[in-house]
Amino acid sequence: MRTRRSFGRLTAITLATAVALSGCSNGSTHSDHASSEASDGAHAGMDHPMDGGPAPAGITAAQEPTYPVGTQVMITADHMDGMTGATATISGAFDTTAYAVSYTPTDGGEPVTDHRWVVQEELQDPGAAPVADGTDVVISADHMPGMEGAHGTIDSSTDETVYMVDYEADGMSITHHKWVVESEVAPLG
Repeated sequence: MRTRRSFGRLTAITLATAVALSGCSNGSTHSDHASSEASDGAHAGMDHPMDGGPAPAGITAAQEPTYPVGTQVMITADHMDGMTGATATISGAFDTTAYAVSYTPTDGGEPVTDHRWVVQEELQDPGAAPVADGTDVVISADHMPGMEGAHGTIDSSTDETVYMVDYEADGMSITHHKWVVESEVAPLG
C-alpha cells in the first residue's frame, strides 16, 4: 500500500514537472504558442517558470500606478491559455518601456514572433528608450528557455505601466509573471 501511494505521488510530481518544463516548439506567434500548446495548463506550452523571480535590476517602481501592488485585477491579455479572464494580484508595478519582440531562441527552437513583453531593462545595451521598431536587439530576459542571449527585433513598444502579476490558471499558481501592461488588466467588478 505504501509503495502504491509513493508511486502515485511520484507520478503526480513527474507529470507536474513535465508539464511545467515542456518547451515552445512550433514557432509562429506568442499567442499561437499559448493557444496550441498550453492545453495541459497555464504556461505548459510556454515553458515560463511557475515563479518569474524578481524584477530586473535597474527597473523603476511606478510611483502612482493605477493598480498598486496587492490590488486584484482581471487579466484581459491572451498571452497564454487560461490567462484571459483570470483574477490576478499585482506583485509589481513599473515605469519602463515594454517591447513586443521577435527572436530566434538560442536553444535551436523555432522562431518566436511578437513575444509580449520584454522590458527596457531586459535588453543588452539598448540605449535610450524607446528603442525604435525594427531595431535589432539582444535579449537578456530569461522568461523562456532560449530567450536569454537571443538576437531579436523590436516589433512594437508601449510606455504604459508594466505589471508583474500572480494568478491561477488551470489549477496552477503562477507568481511574478512577467509582464502585462496596463491595457491588459481591468478592475474586478
